[in-house]
Amino acid sequence: MTILDEILQEKEKEVSQLKTTYKPGQYQASYEKRSMYDTFMTSETMNIIAEIKRASPSKGIINEGVNPAEQAKQYESYGAGVISVLTDTPFFKGTMEDLQAVREVVKLPILNKDFVIDEIQIDRAKDYGASVILLIAAALPKARLAELYAYAQENDLEVLFEVHNEEELAVAKEIGANIIGINNRNLKTFEVDLAVTERLATQIDTNEILLISESGFRTADDVERIKQSGVKGILVGETMMRSGDLQQTFSELSVRL
Repeated sequence: MTILDEILQEKEKEVSQLKTTYKPGQYQASYEKRSMYDTFMTSETMNIIAEIKRASPSKGIINEGVNPAEQAKQYESYGAGVISVLTDTPFFKGTMEDLQAVREVVKLPILNKDFVIDEIQIDRAKDYGASVILLIAAALPKARLAELYAYAQENDLEVLFEVHNEEELAVAKEIGANIIGINNRNLKTFEVDLAVTERLATQIDTNEILLISESGFRTADDVERIKQSGVKGILVGETMMRSGDLQQTFSELSVRL
């Protein structure tokens, strides 16, 4: 069983409990709507989706004591385009309260980074203040992904549709995803390779589709390399969470497009 299989198995239990305990609409955070797609497509510098992540299955504890609101305020002040908040608890030690805390202090779009398998998770993400949700092609059959994609759009949420290989990219295109994230981390082995983005990007019309590259960014050279593929945004988690100087980290990674 892969790590992704284990996470999804746990997520099934979480969703079934959520359906008995969560009433959609019970929170309803208020925030000004900003489009990640429009902002990133017209930007002249590499857009950074800065992630708040306490831990991961591959790295263990990364920064367990992080204050999500304080971290988010720094991200916003140093130029993040979107803030990603990891809300899975068993494997990443995140919570929906983390997302709620971030929404209260920033105006940026927020990505609810989780393993979405049901509409109720999308309801909850919107209630807590997310403006973007993540759908992972590897997690579900195409028909189910299409249903969830449509549901998110009906609820005025953008979707970062994550792929890892050619087959998943074909699914993203068939569904009509206009924001595609290529994860350089293999979700089965958790190894990272920027060449994954370079390979798949050749099959994407980056004039129409917002291309995001996820995982593996540490230096300006990494970003310079990947921008050649038409990437307009990068998702950076561990590098941000371990940074001793966030201002410097943002400055290095925000290369001109």
